[in-house]
Amino acid sequence: MPIWCCAASAPTETHVVSEVVVIMAEPIRVVVTGAAGQIAYSLLYQIASGAVFGPQQPVFLHLLDIAPMMGVLEGVVMELADCALPLLAGVLPTANPEEAFKDVAAAFLVGAMPRKEGMERKDLLAANVRIFKEQGQALDKVARKDVKVLVVGNPANTNALICSKYAPSIPKENFTAMTRLDQNRAQSQLAAKIGVPVKDVKRVIIWGNHSSTQFPDASNAVAIVGGAQKSVSEIINDDAYLKGAFVTTVQKRGAAVIAARKMSSALSAAKAASDHMRDWFLGTEDRWVSMGVVSDGSYGTPRDVVYSFPVTVTNGKWKIVEGLTISDFARQMLDATGKELVEEKQEALDVCKD
Repeated sequence: MPIWCCAASAPTETHVVSEVVVIMAEPIRVVVTGAAGQIAYSLLYQIASGAVFGPQQPVFLHLLDIAPMMGVLEGVVMELADCALPLLAGVLPTANPEEAFKDVAAAFLVGAMPRKEGMERKDLLAANVRIFKEQGQALDKVARKDVKVLVVGNPANTNALICSKYAPSIPKENFTAMTRLDQNRAQSQLAAKIGVPVKDVKRVIIWGNHSSTQFPDASNAVAIVGGAQKSVSEIINDDAYLKGAFVTTVQKRGAAVIAARKMSSALSAAKAASDHMRDWFLGTEDRWVSMGVVSDGSYGTPRDVVYSFPVTVTNGKWKIVEGLTISDFARQMLDATGKELVEEKQEALDVCKD
């Protein structure tokens, strides 16, 4: 299988751009699992082009998939070579988790049995939890101890929890689940409703599980309208919509995509994964982003499950946004999604005992 490589310890490169000397950083090793799949097909270009780790950060890609997919993965490696991306220092395709996770600084755990039309999330759990147990063990053995792990494969929150459990030498806060896709969906829905660009809608929150129990919360959201920042709730002025159609549209968006294209979200999922990891590495400043993180009980949520909160990120460390008011309606929604996560956790632990 074709491999080209440039060791992560190789000397830095120097480029001269318009007489300004730019020192290129040493490559970081980044693993993507399910690398021959649909999400990875969009994600790999974003990583290798500099959209995630920055325009001066070379990357060395480790691509993990199962043995029957190695032929497909060979084609992906060819395409990456044909892109002639200046920041791509090398590619390592493999079916061996320990080889894939060796010395990685960032891990996109995308590979999992995909959700199909008519499938419930619980059907996925038993099939996928063993995968994330094995990958947690491999990360624990060979990855950098400061590796940032993003779980995309569903059920993402509980998979992240299991992965962390089996990687005890890596801090729990280094394992996160992706709810950024839900946040992006929610921002898009609100922007369309208000009639503004999506970039002008901020502080939309996804609470809880990346499932149909998640709570897309617009109560703290703001939008730029006519050059002024205003509350989304005041602009829309339709409580029934914000507690009804808005919530259910975001909750069921994944199922709607599956119904339409007969496959799960791929392009949007890859974009969300890129957004999540970029903000985790490079910071959010004063922006709020939604991330599934190990709960410390904030806002009355159950502890020790991976729960989505609004967070800010500074110097690679996320911090839950504090002091938000939780309405009676929000309390019911937070509790319902928390209950599901507690149940999923127990089911997953039971599977791991088998």
